Amino acid sequence: MSRTTLDTAALAHDLRLAVMRFSRRLRNQRVDQSVTLTHLAALSTLKRHGSMSPGELASHERVQPPSMTRVVVALEGMGLVTRSPHPTDGRQVVIDLTGAAEDLLNAEARAREAWLSGRLQELTAEERAVLREAAAIMDKLASG
Repeated sequence: MSRTTLDTAALAHDLRLAVMRFSRRLRNQRVDQSVTLTHLAALSTLKRHGSMSPGELASHERVQPPSMTRVVVALEGMGLVTRSPHPTDGRQVVIDLTGAAEDLLNAEARAREAWLSGRLQELTAEERAVLREAAAIMDKLASG
């Protein structure tokens, strides 16, 4: 194995571990512990992509439709989503976010950003500049 391959493999290992630890810490900055991470993921998908059927939501979240049906039922019970008839397929329903869900998602984002902002303030200006560049590179990696 070449030195470049070994360096790349070591970087991949270190980066994977750092991203996992960072992601775990960020996920723990929660406003409402009664709403599970699975629920938040489904709500975030609806916010990002708009109204959709439970089957489409299951596909986006890469879960089986019966699992997503349970999530939707729970979210509806919490007043975070509504169901309405599908405009063209009478056998389907469309899931929409409620205002309460929008408020919750915004509060969750603010809590995570406040935590991260506090952590960033602990870094030097040079470290923050490196992270600014790294954020763009990581976005590029995630997009490709």
